[in-house]
Amino acid sequence: MQKSKRFIKKYFQNFIFFYKRLGYRIFIRIFLSLGVGLMDGFGLAMFLPLLQMVDNSNAEQAQNMGSLSFLISAIKKLGIPLHLASVLIIISLFFILKGLAMYINNIYDVNVRMGFIRHIRESFTNDFALLSYKSFSMSDSGKIQNTLSGEVERVSQAYTYYFNAFQQFSLVLMYMVFAFFVNAQFATLITIGGILTNSIFKAIYKKTKKASGKLTHGTNQYQGLIIQYVANFKYLKASASLKKYNEKLLNTIDDIQYNNERIGALNAIVLAVREPLLIIVVCAVIFLQVTFFEGTLAAILISLLFFYRALNALILMQTYYNSFLSVTGSLDNMEQFDNELKQNAEHTGNTNIDTFKNNIELKNATFFYGKKKILDNINLNIRKNESVAFVGESGSGKTTLINLLVGLMPLDEGQFYIDGITRDQLNIESYQQRIGYITQEAVVFNDTIFNNITFWDKPAPQNIERFYNVLKKAALHDFVQLLPKKENELLGNNGVNLSGGQRQRISIARELYKDIDILVLDEATSSLDSETEKSIQDNIDSLKGEYTLLIVAHRLSTVKYADRIFLLEDGKIDNFGSYAELYNKSDKFRKMVMLQEV
Repeated sequence: MQKSKRFIKKYFQNFIFFYKRLGYRIFIRIFLSLGVGLMDGFGLAMFLPLLQMVDNSNAEQAQNMGSLSFLISAIKKLGIPLHLASVLIIISLFFILKGLAMYINNIYDVNVRMGFIRHIRESFTNDFALLSYKSFSMSDSGKIQNTLSGEVERVSQAYTYYFNAFQQFSLVLMYMVFAFFVNAQFATLITIGGILTNSIFKAIYKKTKKASGKLTHGTNQYQGLIIQYVANFKYLKASASLKKYNEKLLNTIDDIQYNNERIGALNAIVLAVREPLLIIVVCAVIFLQVTFFEGTLAAILISLLFFYRALNALILMQTYYNSFLSVTGSLDNMEQFDNELKQNAEHTGNTNIDTFKNNIELKNATFFYGKKKILDNINLNIRKNESVAFVGESGSGKTTLINLLVGLMPLDEGQFYIDGITRDQLNIESYQQRIGYITQEAVVFNDTIFNNITFWDKPAPQNIERFYNVLKKAALHDFVQLLPKKENELLGNNGVNLSGGQRQRISIARELYKDIDILVLDEATSSLDSETEKSIQDNIDSLKGEYTLLIVAHRLSTVKYADRIFLLEDGKIDNFGSYAELYNKSDKFRKMVMLQEV
C-alpha cells in the first residue's frame, strides 16, 4: 500500500492536482487529444498504398501495410475502389476530420482553462475569507499576496504547459502505435534508441524543478519585502535606511533573475540537443534496417513518416514538460497554501443572532499568543448600550481583549458568551454583522464617498437617504456638500485626498450606515490632533445609549464619559469603575491621569 502511494505521488501528483480541480473534464481533454492523433495517423497511413500505387501503377498491389491492412479492407468493404483519386480524397478527408478534432479540442481547452483559473481564484477567495484571524496574523503577507496574484498566473501557465505536453505525449503514443503496425522491427529499434537518449534529460528535469522551487520562494520573499517597503517608506526615508533596505531588495531580485536565467538555460539545452540526438538514432536505425534486415523502402518511409511526426511531438512534449517543471514550484506553493487555508479555517457554530439583546460575558478568559500568555483569567460582563473603555500601558492586553470580544480569535481557556450563547455554538459571522469597527488607521477605499460609506450599496432612494443621515451623525454633511461631485467624489488611494480627521469620519459614517448594535473604537482618535480629536469625540459621545460602545484608548481624555473603565495590566483586569470611581480608588489610574494632565 505504501509503495503504491509513493508511486502515485511520484508519477501522478501533478495529474491529481489538476484532476481535483477539473474532474471529468480532464478525461474529455485527453480523449480529444487522442482523436487528433488518430485522424492524423489514419491520414498518414493512406500514404503507403499511395506510394505503392505510384511505384507499381496498380492499386491492387497496395499491401505490406502490416497490421494496418484492416484499413484497406474496410475501404474495400465500403465499395470504394482504390485508385489515385480515391486515396487522395480519403487522405484529405482524414485530415479534414483531424482539423475538426483539433478545433473542438482547442475550443474546449480554452473553456476548461478559463474555468480552471476561475475555480482557483474563487476557491482561494472563499477560503481566504474563512481564514481565522489568529492564523492570518501569523502568516507571511508576502506569500499571501504572491499566491493570490502572481502564483495564479504561473499556475495558469502550468496548466497550459502540462496539457500541451500531455497532448504531445498522446500523439507520440499514437504515432508509435501506427509505426509498430506498419513495421514492428523498425519501430522497436527506434524506440530503444529514443529511450537511451531520453535518459540524458533526467538530470535537466531535476535541476529545472529545483530551480522552480527556489524561484517561487524568492518571489514570495520579494512580495513580502515590497509590502513592507511601501508600508514603512516614511520611516525608511526619514532614517536614511532606504539604501540598506534597497540592497536587500536588490539581492532578492538578483536571486529571482538567476533562477529565471537558469530555467531558461536548461530549456535551451533541451531544445538544442533533442532533435540532433533523435535524428542520429533514426539515421542509424534506417541504415541497420535496410542493410541488415532487408526492410522494404515503402514501409520504412511510412514508418519514418510516423516517427518524424512522433519526433516533432516528442520535441514539443519535452519542451512543454520542461517549461511545466519550471513552474511546478508554483503548484507546490499553491497546494501548500490551499491546505493551510483549509486547516486554519474559522470554526463556527450554527446558532445565528439577529440582534444583540442583553450582554457580552467573559468567564475566566485566557489567551496565548504562541507560548506567551497575553490575557489571564479575565472576567467581564458588558450590558447592551453600555459604554465601556479599556485603558492601560502598551502591552497590557487591551487590543487583544477587543479582538476576543468581537470574535476575531477564540479563547484558549474559559468561556465567551453572547446573550448566553457560547462562542462554539454561535455563528460568529452573524454576531460580527452586528458590530461596527473603527481602528486607529482609518480604512478608506479608492472609490467614491458614497461607495466608501455604503460599502457599494446600490444608490436607491432609501440608501441615499440613509447615507445623508449618517453624514450628519459623523459631521461630514457640510464637507460633502462643498465637493464638486458631492457623494461621487473619488477619495484616492487610502483617502490621500482627505485629512486624518476626515478619513476617520468616513470610517465612523461607514459603521453607522450599517445596521449594528455594537460600535468598537480601537485607538480611533489617537493619531489625530487635539482639535480634530475633540470634534470626533463629541460625535462619539453623542452615540452613548444608542449603541454598545467598546473603546480602547491611550488618551484618557477620550474615555472620561464612559459608563465603566477597565484598567488592564499584564493581561489582567487591575481595577474598574467610572472615571471618578477609578480615579479615587486606583493609584495607577490616578498616576496615568496626572501624567497626561487630563
